[in-house]
Amino acid sequence: MSSSTTSKPRYQPIQPVHPNVTVPLPEQPIDRFVRPVARFLHIEAASGVLLMLCTAFAIIMANSAWADSYLSFWKTEAGVSFGSLHFQHSLRHIINDGLMAIFFFVIGLEVKRELVHGALSDLRRATLPIAAAVGGMVVPAGIYLALQYDQPAARGWGIPMATDIAFVVGFLALLGSRVPNNLRVLLLSLAIVDDIGAIIVIAIGYTHELDGRFLMLAAIGVGIVHLFSRLGVRRFPPYIIAGLLAWLAFHESGVHATLTGVILGLMTPAKATIVPDHFHQYLIKTGESFRGEVWHTANQRAQKVREVQRLTRETVSPLEYLETTLHPWSSYFIIPIFAMANAGVAMQLSNIEDPVAIAVTLGLVVGKPLGVLLFCVLAVQIGWARLPSGVSWRILIAGSFLTGIGFTMALFIDGLAFGEEGLDTAKTGIMVGSAISAVLGMVLLMWTLPKRKTTKVQT
Repeated sequence: MSSSTTSKPRYQPIQPVHPNVTVPLPEQPIDRFVRPVARFLHIEAASGVLLMLCTAFAIIMANSAWADSYLSFWKTEAGVSFGSLHFQHSLRHIINDGLMAIFFFVIGLEVKRELVHGALSDLRRATLPIAAAVGGMVVPAGIYLALQYDQPAARGWGIPMATDIAFVVGFLALLGSRVPNNLRVLLLSLAIVDDIGAIIVIAIGYTHELDGRFLMLAAIGVGIVHLFSRLGVRRFPPYIIAGLLAWLAFHESGVHATLTGVILGLMTPAKATIVPDHFHQYLIKTGESFRGEVWHTANQRAQKVREVQRLTRETVSPLEYLETTLHPWSSYFIIPIFAMANAGVAMQLSNIEDPVAIAVTLGLVVGKPLGVLLFCVLAVQIGWARLPSGVSWRILIAGSFLTGIGFTMALFIDGLAFGEEGLDTAKTGIMVGSAISAVLGMVLLMWTLPKRKTTKVQT
C-alpha cells in the first residue's frame, strides 16, 4: 500500500525494548522512567549484581555505628491475629519462612521444567550434571564433617553443599559469548540438581520434632491442590488458599514451611490447555468485533476482554506462566531482601580464623570443584556420560570453581542449623568462600576460554 493511502494512527506507540515487538499503547510520561529499568532487568547479570549490592549493604551496616539498630530491625515482631489465633514472628522469620516459600516455589517450577522439557529430561544428557552435582554436594559435606567431627557445629554439614544459581548466571553473563552454551547449560543444570539435593537435605537433615496432626492437615492442603487440578480448576485464588493452608500446616508440623513451595511447584501442570493453532483461529473469528464502530457499539465489551485475556493465558502452561510471572519477584525482591536480613555479619579476624569458618570456606573453595571434577571424571570413565561439545577438561575445571559460590542456600541452611540468626562464623566462611570461588572461577575462565574474534578493518 502506498504512503498516500496509509491512514495515520491516532496514537503514538511505545518504542519496544525488543525491536521486533510492537506495543499499541499511547506514550505516557512514566514510560521514560520505566523503560531503562525494564532494559536493566532483562540483563541476565542484573539479579546477581543486585544481590551483590544488597549483600555489601548488609555487611557494611553490620560493621558500622548503626550495627545494633540494623540487626535489631530484623528482629521486629510482626503478624496477624484472628480471634484466638495469632501468627506473630520476627521480620527475619517471616522472610525466611514466608517469602522464601515463594523462592522455593520458583525452584520447584524450574526443576519441573528441566525434568519435563529441559536438560534433565534426557537421561543421557542429564547424567553428567547429575554426577557433577552429587560430587559437589558429597565432597564439601565430607570436608566440613571431617574438620568438625564430634563438635557442636557439626550440624552445619549442609552449608557448603549448594550452588547459588543467581551468582553463577550473573558471572557467566559477564563473560558473554565467550562462554560455550553447553558449559552454561551444564552449570545451570548442575545448580538445579544442587537445589534438589538441598531440598532433600533440608527435609531430612533439618527437620525438628514432627507433629502428626499438622502433617495430616498439610497433606489435606496438598491433596486439595491436586483435586483442583484434576477437576480442571483454572483460576489461581482456590490454589492460593489451599497452598496457604498447606504452608501454615507445614509451618506448625516441624517440617520447614518452605518445602510447601517446592511441592506445589513440582505439582504445577507443564502442559498448556489450548493449542496455539486453535487460539489463532479463535482470534481470526472474533477479530472483527474489535474493529471501529463495531467495537464501540458492541455489548458486554468487558466480558469479551476478560474472555480474550483468559484464553490468551491458557495458550501457555501454568508452569511457564507462573515461572515467568514470579521469577522477577524472586530474583529482584525476595532474594535481595533475604540477603539484607541474613548477610549482616561482623567481619572480624577472629571469625575468619574460626574452625567453623575454615570448614565452610574449604568446603566451598576446595570441596565443590574437587567433587564436581571427580564425579565427572568417574561418569565419563565408566561410560555413563561424555563431555559436551565445546567443553574441554580445562574449561570444566575453570567453571567448576564457580560452583563454590554457595551464598543464598548456604545462608538459608546456616539459619536452619544454628537458629534463626545463624552463626556469624559460618556466615563469614560463606562470604569468604564464595568470594574466593568467584574470583578463581572468573580468572580461570578468562584464561581458558577462547578469546573473542575481532574483525580487522582493511584500509
